Amino acid sequence: MPAARALQSGFVLLFSALAMQAGAAGSERPNIVLLLADDWGFSDVGAYGGEMATPNLDMLAARGMRFSNFHVTASCAPTRSMLMTGVDNHRNGVGNMPETIPQEHIGKPGYLGVLDTNVVTVASLLRDSGYHTYISGKWHLGHEPWNLPPARGFEHSVIQADSGSDNWEMKQYLSLKPDVYWYEEGQRMHSLPADFYSSTYFVSRAIEQIESSRDSAQPFFSYIAFQANHIPLQAPQSFIDKYRGKYDQGWTVLRQQRQAKAIELGLIPPGTAMVTMDTTLDWDALSPEEQAYQARRMEVYAAMAEAMDHEVGRLIAYLKQTGQYDNTVFLFLSDNGAEGSDPYATVTGRLWLDRNYDRSIDRLGSKGAYSIIGPSWASAAASPLNTYKFWAGEGGIRVPLIVAGIPGVAPNSISPAFTHVTDIAPTLLALAGVQQPDGEYRGKPVERMIGRNLLPVLHGQADKVYPADQPVGYELSGNAAVFKGHYKLLRNLPPIGDNQWHLYDLSSDPGEVNDLQQKLPELFQQLQQDYADYAQANNVLPMPEGYDPIEQVFINSMVNVYLPQLKRWGIPALLLLICGIYLLLRRRRRQR
Repeated sequence: MPAARALQSGFVLLFSALAMQAGAAGSERPNIVLLLADDWGFSDVGAYGGEMATPNLDMLAARGMRFSNFHVTASCAPTRSMLMTGVDNHRNGVGNMPETIPQEHIGKPGYLGVLDTNVVTVASLLRDSGYHTYISGKWHLGHEPWNLPPARGFEHSVIQADSGSDNWEMKQYLSLKPDVYWYEEGQRMHSLPADFYSSTYFVSRAIEQIESSRDSAQPFFSYIAFQANHIPLQAPQSFIDKYRGKYDQGWTVLRQQRQAKAIELGLIPPGTAMVTMDTTLDWDALSPEEQAYQARRMEVYAAMAEAMDHEVGRLIAYLKQTGQYDNTVFLFLSDNGAEGSDPYATVTGRLWLDRNYDRSIDRLGSKGAYSIIGPSWASAAASPLNTYKFWAGEGGIRVPLIVAGIPGVAPNSISPAFTHVTDIAPTLLALAGVQQPDGEYRGKPVERMIGRNLLPVLHGQADKVYPADQPVGYELSGNAAVFKGHYKLLRNLPPIGDNQWHLYDLSSDPGEVNDLQQKLPELFQQLQQDYADYAQANNVLPMPEGYDPIEQVFINSMVNVYLPQLKRWGIPALLLLICGIYLLLRRRRRQR
């Protein structure tokens, strides 16, 4: 075996050297740009049926392939961990993100909340093969020294390390940590430019990074992870003004319009039905003032998305001007569905928010203002799918994936094949001609990638990524699913779900309307066994009784931030903490 590994390593090094020589001679390996949006729903992009102006993403879609059945996890960090490693999040350390992980799970195998040392990132493998590797944007995989980008394969890095932050200044958006954490080249940053806006800044820094090696014969990998459209929703006023009155008809009309457009584009089958979620309010029952406020929230959301797309256009223009565009592959995706929850639903949360942000209608989107879209608009953003961020319905985990710039890919094509976020890393390595590590990296054991290379589908050589008889398991915060062929077994916890298994045929029912468990009892039972096998193999832990992700954010902020500061804050803080815990426990008792 040692001799075989040595021979294999020799072949990899030889291939990399030949590839670099070929690049110098003009037959270059492609540059790779990985664009990650935050909390975008399935139909937010124009090319997926949305009304928001995303001309640059639409252009990439017209140039390449859209995947209409692509899946991630229902929250930030677990998706990012799989995107970077091709390894299931329960095996790479991010079985749950640190903000929502139950205290009982912390430190258990697979539940570190940050990347474990048993995985290697795609950036490390690309850099080893001769790529320049860059990251600009949100990281959310840990800020321990061994988890910052320089230790994870990135040559240059500028990151916001947490789950999110303000888009206009260096400021927290949640009281989850004592401070907001930014890093450049692995060192803490303590200030941002006076004219800072997150999407603009991330692209500007990415361009600087790419420009730094433009004279090199080596290709580059640029990972740009936007904060748009993570809360707080904020955007330049010029973009907000474009959407005045756009959403005055409300979320139900928008959900229906997007459903019709997605069918017209061929992204979902004709006749796709939709559920109306219990969390969707009756627009007509709102007062005119309430309707105006809700419409303004969605105007800011759309403006934030268009501002991000505008910055993508600026990156594309730079690559064209410098002659790098034609040899660049682009991938665009979202880390999960749209955000429907309100992290300030608790009394103490509201107190913090009112001290730090303005929520008046005339300020929404601007510096110092805070906004969300809430569950009703989030359901429209996910149209025609069911649920949104945090939940395992298709609206929480099915998102856009656009791949453009690969020679031979049919333009403006759509693939309905089931695909998964773990497929991205193997695909990038295949594009670069880099072999996956076979359970070992630099003499240490690492988890093997479980994803599959998408190039056969992209080149029209295959119409499926996974065999029809291969189950693909999923779990996050107790919400679970199994995909097998075109079927999906689904379970969501309360308050969105009923904690029971349901069976859907996604090929005809992506909206998860028609439960087939009575019609297909044998398949229903088999998929439950498939899930049990997945959970056992990946050390999935059961959730504590009464678990709710938003309540857990409150609990973790109390434990991680407020309790350590009680000595300094004294008796008033202790009373506030006791009050908050009492209200939380009373709410849980009522739900039971």
